[in-house]
Amino acid sequence: MKIKYDLLKKEKNTKARLGKIKTNYGTCLTPMFMPVGTRATVKGLTPEQVKDCGAGIVLSNTYHLWLRPGEDVVAASGGLHKFMNYNGPILTDSGGFQVFSLAKNKEKDITEEGVHFKSHIDGSSLFLTPEKSIEIQNKLDSDIAMSFDECPPASASYEYLKNSLERTLRWAKRGKNVHSNENQALFGIVQGGPYEDLRKLSAVETVKLDFDGYSIGGVANDGESKEDMYKAIDYSIPYLPEDKVRYLMGVGEPIDIIEGVIRGIDIFDCVLPTRIARHGQAFTKKGKINLNNKKFTTDFTPIDDNCDCYTCKNYTRGYIRHLITTKESLGGTLLSIHNIRFLIKLTEDIREAIKEDRLLEFRDQFIKNYEIKKK
Repeated sequence: MKIKYDLLKKEKNTKARLGKIKTNYGTCLTPMFMPVGTRATVKGLTPEQVKDCGAGIVLSNTYHLWLRPGEDVVAASGGLHKFMNYNGPILTDSGGFQVFSLAKNKEKDITEEGVHFKSHIDGSSLFLTPEKSIEIQNKLDSDIAMSFDECPPASASYEYLKNSLERTLRWAKRGKNVHSNENQALFGIVQGGPYEDLRKLSAVETVKLDFDGYSIGGVANDGESKEDMYKAIDYSIPYLPEDKVRYLMGVGEPIDIIEGVIRGIDIFDCVLPTRIARHGQAFTKKGKINLNNKKFTTDFTPIDDNCDCYTCKNYTRGYIRHLITTKESLGGTLLSIHNIRFLIKLTEDIREAIKEDRLLEFRDQFIKNYEIKKK
């Protein structure tokens, strides 16, 4: 069975949607945050700990798994679910984001056929095509595969973005033509930067290819403003079908998740919660805190009084600061559990706000408590 999306309710004051995704590995409610398990593991956590955070879909990375251990090794183990022992749905990205960051000479390395780049491991020359990306994902046997697209930089010109999205459309068709895993959904990706006409063009033409779901890409690039991110969503959403999942790639800041839901997004992913955890930072309802700060040495309260995660139930800021400053790996694990649960709980609260048609009030109160200015 491929995934199936059911639209349960639309919030009356916004474009927010309450939905349900059915998969072979369980049913998930949306809006939803997906933890990232780049190399078939959410860094520092066991699959059981990830599940205990309330996670549904977990994301893994095609590029990294292609290089190590290789898609054939994963296939021989019985597929990605068995390989990483995650009894829940898995989404694999196409590898495009990593590949384009490794392609140094954009004019030379990005061709109609595919992308030439150097391995980040040993510098060897590699070549990835839309067909190869889909072939790898078919063998990984994830529940959701992503089309291979170009991820242009935020600074790209209008002309570059237009040519890029047109090539991405051609690649999307090529990838769809070779997709052969009958139990795996395939999502198309909308590009076009902050330009309304390009986003419309990309969305309309991608939808014509009839994918199982749709993603809005090119919104988590370095140098991109919040305003441009929200424009990209606003310009894309009107052309995406209501009966399929809408995925905003690479976004994990709490306020961006709320604003994305308000604009009609269903699912999100980001490495942010585990990345900042390894550096001693934690989400709280009053904004991020950095436990490297000396003031937390004798703070024997939970990271967040309102949090129901394992970390906040059992450990204090002072103890976790001790772990972080002495470079004990448990510190990063405990903060990762908290940060992932924080974002998943945020989407749970958002779902309740949608049910009660009070999402705008929820956003305003969250921003007020978070102590940062809305952008």
